[in-house]
This record gives sequence, structure tokens and C-alpha cells, in this order.
Amino acid sequence: MSDTNRVYRLAKRPEGTPDRDTFELSEEAVPEPGPGEALVKTLYLSVDPYMRDRMSAGESYADPWAVGDALRGGVVGEVVESNGARFDEGDVVTGDLEWAEYATAPGPALTQVDPELAPISTALGVLGMPGLTAYFGTREVARPSAGDTFVVTGAAGAVGSVAGQLAKLQGARVVGFAGSDEKVAFLEDDLGFDAGINYKATDDYRAALEEAAPDGVDAYFDNVGGPITDAVFTQLNTDARVAVCGQISMYNAEELPTGPRKLTHVLQSRATVEGFLVSDFEPRFEDATAQLGQWVASGEVSYRETVTEGIESAPDAFLGLFEGENIGKQLVQVAER
Repeated sequence: MSDTNRVYRLAKRPEGTPDRDTFELSEEAVPEPGPGEALVKTLYLSVDPYMRDRMSAGESYADPWAVGDALRGGVVGEVVESNGARFDEGDVVTGDLEWAEYATAPGPALTQVDPELAPISTALGVLGMPGLTAYFGTREVARPSAGDTFVVTGAAGAVGSVAGQLAKLQGARVVGFAGSDEKVAFLEDDLGFDAGINYKATDDYRAALEEAAPDGVDAYFDNVGGPITDAVFTQLNTDARVAVCGQISMYNAEELPTGPRKLTHVLQSRATVEGFLVSDFEPRFEDATAQLGQWVASGEVSYRETVTEGIESAPDAFLGLFEGENIGKQLVQVAER
């Protein structure tokens, strides 16, 4: 084990889009686990859009980081030392930990990962927070059924790609918005979506959606917000369900646009628009993860990962989320097991 620990800290609050200067890579001593804690060596680090909100001081559903704080995110790691935690040396665990090569955490904050179930990286993707978000947002909020048309934005990302597949399992027609022809091909050819829309190749989202979903929209899983969501709202059928999961198109906005602007269509369709956080469903995580694991094992749910190497690549991996550089779950491999 190394004598030093590289840790990413918030160097400054970003104005608009973060850049490399937002992050400071600090060399520090490897922490010692306190009573009831484990020392975890980071193997994989997750980067996720919601982290952008925590870099700002404004109101959000998650507490903001202070300047100088270590950044935090989903981690899969290996226990290298246990001080009364419920894990043994060599166990693979996952938890919300610092962006660091080594981090400590109380035993109850860590969940053991079964390396025999699936590659351990999936504990940060299809079998982790993104998969659970897709599971509950689709099955509990958007609730597509056979014959429905289900639309998802950010469809080639970690959440959207799973949400669309779960809607297909329910018998829905699935349409996904993504940001390149390569991603549209991934949706249609690899995941079995009925139609994909490259939003960067059209300036008329409504017309593109009318072509891809001629019978209107019964269920909408919104990861993006903004003009695409405006267009989807014009196509909502009576009693449509809208699951608001994220608004990535506005995370870097210095001033939020005036809105909401399309509530007339919600009124006309009598649609239900519901925001949700995956943490709302925490008591049911174990059962949902088991079900997702069965679907992955059977091939009914597929996944893709975009992996960058080395902790020094974490800022670029994070910034790339807002440019749409990843397909599927974006991960940083920090070390090998």
C-alpha cells in the first residue's frame, strides 16, 4: 500500500460550466480507520451529473460541498484494513466515498459486492444507483404498460439506457433522445429501442418526435429538461405520466430560463408530473438489485461502460458528461484488484 493518498478537493465554485481549475488534486497521508470503520482502496470511481449541483452554494436536494472539501461519489473498492467494521480484508465493497485512492467509511455506510454476480464495476452502473434510478423511475413513476409509447431523454446514458429497456420489458414502444448517430445506433441496434432521435442533428424536436411517436407519448422519463422536454409536453396523451429524474441541460446555467412554459399541455392531457429521488426507495434497494441482476444475467437488460484510466482522469471524465462523451455508465478505474 502506498504511503501517500491522492484526493480531489473542490478548488473553487464554478461559474457556469466547471473546468479543470474547479478541481485540486492533493497529496495527503493515507487515512487510518477509526473504530467501526474500514479503509478502502478505490478500484472504480463513479462520476455523475448530480455532482454539479453540489459544487454550487445554491439550493439543491443534496448538501453543497464547501470549497476545500473532498469531492465524493460512488466508489467500488477493496477493504485493506478493518477496525471493527463488518468486513474482512480483501472484501469488495461499494459506498459513497471521497474521490481518493484510499478512503475510510463506517461499516454501515458500505455494501458488500459479490464479484461472482457480475463484474464489480456494475455496482456503480446497472446494478448500482443508475440502475436503481431507472428501475424505480420507470416502474413506480412513469409506469409504462403494453402498448404505451415511452420516451426517455439522455437515453444512451447510464440511467436512460436501462429505463428504456425496462419499458420494453413492459411491452411499450420506446423512443430515446441521444446526442449522436453512434448513440442512436446503440439504442436501436444494441438495446432494442423502437426509435432513436439524434437531438444534435435536428432543430425541430417536436417534428422529430411526431415522426418517431405518431401516437403521442404515454410515459416520459426526463433526464434533461429544457427545449426537448418542452417538445415532449406538446405530445402528451391523456393521463400521461412524467418522471422527472434530472435536468442536465440546465445544471451549468448561470441563469435559469423562464418556466415552466408548457403547463397548458399538462392541463389538457391531465398528465401527472412527478419528481423523484432514488433515495426515496432505499428500503427496496435489495429486491430491486436482485431483479436487475437476474435480467442482466439472462441478457434481458444490457449495459455499456465508458472507462477512463487513473484518478488524474476523473475531472475530464466528469466534464465529458456535459458534452455527451460517454455511452452508458462513465467510470474511472483508479486501481486494479
